[in-house]
Amino acid sequence: METHRGIVYSRNGGAAASQPLAVSAALEILRAGGSFIDAGIALSAVISVVEPGASQLGGDAFLITHHAKTKENLAFNGSGEAGHSAVASAFNDSIDHHGPRSSTVPGTVSTWFAAHSRYGKLSMAEILAPAIRYAEQGFPASRDFVMRIEFFLKQFPDATFFQDMGIDTSLSVGDIVIQKDLAKTLKLIASEGRDAFYKGAIADLIVSGTNGWFNHEDLAKHHTRVEKPLTVDYRGYKVHGQPPPTQGMILMEELLLVEDKNLKDLSEAQRIHLMVEAKKIGFLDRNEILADPEFTPVDVDRILSKEHIALRRKRIDMTKAWNGPQGDSQEGSDTTYFIVADGEGNAVSWIQSVFHGFGSAFVPKGTGVLLNNRATGFNLDQTHPNLIEPGKRPAHTLNAWTVTNTDGSLAFVGGTPGANIQVQSNFQLIVQLIDLGYDVQLSAEAPRWQHLIGDSSDLETGQGTLQIESRFGEEVIAELRALGHDVVVLHPYGHGSAVQLLQLLPNGTQAWGSDVRVDGQAAGI
Repeated sequence: METHRGIVYSRNGGAAASQPLAVSAALEILRAGGSFIDAGIALSAVISVVEPGASQLGGDAFLITHHAKTKENLAFNGSGEAGHSAVASAFNDSIDHHGPRSSTVPGTVSTWFAAHSRYGKLSMAEILAPAIRYAEQGFPASRDFVMRIEFFLKQFPDATFFQDMGIDTSLSVGDIVIQKDLAKTLKLIASEGRDAFYKGAIADLIVSGTNGWFNHEDLAKHHTRVEKPLTVDYRGYKVHGQPPPTQGMILMEELLLVEDKNLKDLSEAQRIHLMVEAKKIGFLDRNEILADPEFTPVDVDRILSKEHIALRRKRIDMTKAWNGPQGDSQEGSDTTYFIVADGEGNAVSWIQSVFHGFGSAFVPKGTGVLLNNRATGFNLDQTHPNLIEPGKRPAHTLNAWTVTNTDGSLAFVGGTPGANIQVQSNFQLIVQLIDLGYDVQLSAEAPRWQHLIGDSSDLETGQGTLQIESRFGEEVIAELRALGHDVVVLHPYGHGSAVQLLQLLPNGTQAWGSDVRVDGQAAGI
């Protein structure tokens, strides 16, 4: 298969993301002597300014880091907790989709400082300078920026939060977007540190702006969890992903479910069928147990045990598709994923989100901070492990991954946004890279499938349609239909992912790939 972009090779670091200005900011920080985390924070902050429909300071962030010298891999869990008033009785039939009551405590800013305290080199003032510049002096609106606003207003024409962000909703491509309040917030964080957001002037504005949905204690007690990642052995590699409350466990289970098969020897249709069936099982197990492990025991070890995997494999019928019960809950779908590596071989797999498009559609006055609507990921059922409770984190879709060699050195880094499409896409990427021997750009551009019960934000069960890019060809599509899959053919590049990939070659060179389905790019030094 021919690719539309070439692989980017570098020795001194680089970045891959869905927004070129954010990639440029990461390179700016790397050239100034910054670490991979310094550049990652810069990219995170800039993309929050220029791509707020997907992620912003009011959202959450999840990181998997690899430190080359120590070969240490860490999972940074930057999910926020429900506020003191967040109880099931506060709602009627459903949790508010928009407004402050749809939000959990923002975790992204806390994650910046948690990662920086371990791996940072430059000051936060230097790191946030590019984002402050774009917020204060402006940036040209991209086609995607304009289209996201238009799409949101078609669904919610009475929305007023864009005014609180300082964004003119009648703007055209190329018009300059200035966000003065967000610039002030970023300056305060740069000069006064983490406490400015969680205990100081910004916290005051969030508390008053949300009419007390959050109080000062809610914000002050928030912290980013730094943990060991979930790790499984897969064909001589170690795959590292996010532990609960996010659903990285699905990716790990998917890989283990298919490891007993020689995937390269299967036909395209057989391979897709097997992987789709593994996906269904992974989501069923996720739905049964996933919650905040600080409130409810989440026995991931049991799910990933040899005994459980062997039992689950028996449910996969290579001659026909299985369809399960209907789902009825919502998951978010607007997210940003990116990779940054430095010249020392350190790398971060980073994903952040405000949950649904433009999150809560609510900005506390004077902050420029768009709050997430992550609370909609909770359940109101008193018997459910994901029941909404004060101080609790909701079940998450966000996951990022890295792959290391048997000696602990870095092999691959990758990921994508896309709600429940994430773990399906990441599954395909790892299989392509390890089992099929694809290079990073071929894998980023290769045709993909997604099995969904409805929208990418709906709770996944065994039911749904197998949505597959037409580039797989009519023969593969016909074979999948014959196996009982309800196939929907997508446009050639109509899959809902935006992949970024990095491979560390044996000679130390970094090879970068970036998805042509989005505007972003990979670039190196």
